[in-house]
Amino acid sequence: MTLFHFGNCFALAYFPYFITYKCSGLSEYNAFWRCVQAGATYLFVQLCKMLFLATFFPTWEGGAGVYDFVGEFMKATVDLADLLGLHLVMSRNAGKGEYKIMVAAMGWATAELVMSRCLPLWVGARGIEFDWKYIQMSFDSNISLVHYIAMAAVVWMFTRYDLPKSFRLPVTVLLALCVYKAFLMELFVHVFLLGSWTVLLVKAVLTGAISLCSLFLFVTLVHSN
Repeated sequence: MTLFHFGNCFALAYFPYFITYKCSGLSEYNAFWRCVQAGATYLFVQLCKMLFLATFFPTWEGGAGVYDFVGEFMKATVDLADLLGLHLVMSRNAGKGEYKIMVAAMGWATAELVMSRCLPLWVGARGIEFDWKYIQMSFDSNISLVHYIAMAAVVWMFTRYDLPKSFRLPVTVLLALCVYKAFLMELFVHVFLLGSWTVLLVKAVLTGAISLCSLFLFVTLVHSN
């Protein structure tokens, strides 16, 4: 039974990445090492973010149950570095916009999956007692993949020199939502005391809304050119 649960968690977490890589056409372009380079850029950006947070944002020492709104907002602002990292990855890859976006997103999301969820799933999901949090973690990894694809698409659109003026505001709003999505989720959890499954559902809905808006703008921009 333990191996069965581990197999389910592994399949839910990793197969969507494999399917996305194969079906997006990246395998036809031999983009594996491009994705690896994008993942290495992710690691470098996260290291810089951790050093910056450790230097300028000490541990919150307020009372128990008190939410440090300003501090958490400033920490979330540091995630702007992810936008710069994605832009750097895409600027170093030649090709169509779709190719640049998928290489950056796949490398970024896969690196996050390996660094933040691989070990907990490997150790925890193989435990004697089954825990639903590992299924939730697997679903969350899929949401992150969609999130990074949308974020890369928005960054690509924002950095285009021929972006129409009518697109500037919605693209900027989507960029802000991508950066502060985790902060908004933490705020919702603190205010409404959401359960783990409810948090996952809200995150999926919010990510889906951002992704659909990004897809609409991307398709409109590409077809207008």
